[in-house]
Amino acid sequence: MKRIVSAIILSCLTLSLMAQDGIKVSFKGSTPTVTDFAWAAFPSLNYEDEDESGDRPWRALENAMKRYREGLPQGAGETLTIDSKNGYIMFERVGEEYGDVIFRLEVCYWNESDGKHKLIIFNDLASTSEGRSCVTETSGIYFFRYNNATKRMVACDAPGFEIDYRCIYELPRKGKDIICTLWNDDGTIVQAFLKWDGKQFHK
Repeated sequence: MKRIVSAIILSCLTLSLMAQDGIKVSFKGSTPTVTDFAWAAFPSLNYEDEDESGDRPWRALENAMKRYREGLPQGAGETLTIDSKNGYIMFERVGEEYGDVIFRLEVCYWNESDGKHKLIIFNDLASTSEGRSCVTETSGIYFFRYNNATKRMVACDAPGFEIDYRCIYELPRKGKDIICTLWNDDGTIVQAFLKWDGKQFHK
């Protein structure tokens, strides 16, 4: 638990530093794609602290996207989905060596109703073990707002809801709403839809 709290604190500090100047998003064409947002954010998401060395979870997605770009196959038990049309990326790793754990990362973006901004979410709270949320010291869900005029994205708070680390969050490949699933101690399942209204999410 101490490591989880430390990682959350460090990630918050990292995002606060990013919020000062924002992250420049480079792209070709008239508007960035979901992959452009991902490439721009990787250097900040893949931080390392003094107690941890090696790859962070988002490094796995970055490496998968590099393999995809170079026309190389993904690793055993790994799947990469890039749906630029719907603004969605998903990386999943399963296999016997990981037991019943499904490691899943998602990226998705939404156009805001003002026509001037986009909301981008990087979700590492989609991994599961026996169907339940699988939270580690590196788990998190990160939010950015992209300004169409400045071509920069800045870290922001969860728009309209509080993150519950006991839940699994599923970003939409189609549609606009986030699915939030919670397993209670008595085994019952509570599922809610976080509905996008063009500015924030609400139940």
